[in-house]
Amino acid sequence: MFNSIGNVYCVGRNYGLHAAELGNGVPEKPMIFTKPTHSLVPMEGQIINVPGDMGDLHYEGELVLHIGKSYEKGRAVDQLVDKMALGIDFTLRDVQNQIKKNGHPWLPAKGFLNSAPITEFHAFPGLEEVKKREFTLEKNEKEVQRGNIQDMIFDLQAIVDFIGLHYGLGAGDLIYTGTPAGVGKVLNGDSLELFWNGQSWGKVSVNLNQ
Repeated sequence: MFNSIGNVYCVGRNYGLHAAELGNGVPEKPMIFTKPTHSLVPMEGQIINVPGDMGDLHYEGELVLHIGKSYEKGRAVDQLVDKMALGIDFTLRDVQNQIKKNGHPWLPAKGFLNSAPITEFHAFPGLEEVKKREFTLEKNEKEVQRGNIQDMIFDLQAIVDFIGLHYGLGAGDLIYTGTPAGVGKVLNGDSLELFWNGQSWGKVSVNLNQ
């Protein structure tokens, strides 16, 4: 599934209500960080191991874009994106809070093994169609997050343009596009399931390693 994946880009604080719930300001330009490809894990109903001895672990459900064509200035989202998925950006929140205070990179909080669960890919139906649909995350069969890309601070075109111009964007790259409000703590044994327009796309259960 991941043999052809290149870079894994992620957008931080891209929904206003999510920024507010964590006490963060709204960024003036996209906040981009990366995850190692080793952080990716398919959501196939299995149990995955994540750190349980480094403070609180939070889920962040997101729409994920798969780039099918290398970026060139002026290319629209519909020309660049061939597939989409849903994913979880697992975050060690206590670790992140500390490294933010110290001005250190986010990698320890965001890039650990299995920190980027991702569903199967589906054909990208086009930007306008995606705007009409919502994605949701359920924890233990209870909805905890609901998102629509129309609520993003930086829309998909702004994201691909910013990444493409500043860092490069090629076929096989992924973009985790940001999480809506409702992030929260993951406990040992929790199940997390992602839905697109009411249809389940992937599920995992969590084992917190001590």
